[in-house]
Amino acid sequence: MAESIPGKNKAILAYATFVGFLIAASMNSNEKDAFATWHLKNMFGIIILWIISLAAQFNMNLLTGDMLQIASIVFVMYSLIMAIQGKKKGIPFLSEKFQQWFTFLD
Repeated sequence: MAESIPGKNKAILAYATFVGFLIAASMNSNEKDAFATWHLKNMFGIIILWIISLAAQFNMNLLTGDMLQIASIVFVMYSLIMAIQGKKKGIPFLSEKFQQWFTFLD
């Protein structure tokens, strides 16, 4: 079955793990796909949120860190489903900001 959207496999791979993100970013650096780039920026933002959750967990409050960590897992799952469906849809408000902030992934 042919891939309907260019870069869809790279976008799905980006949500696999941090290693999957690095592999997808490497693959996308050779041949740029707008769909894959959008999802790479989204996943990069979620990774930053996950790192913040770990810092909050150890330095601020265990409950705050746990809530942020659960939120980041939910965001990854939701964004992965959107990538599988072939949509450029992510976390309300945050995904739009991720697209503005992480222009170095273009």
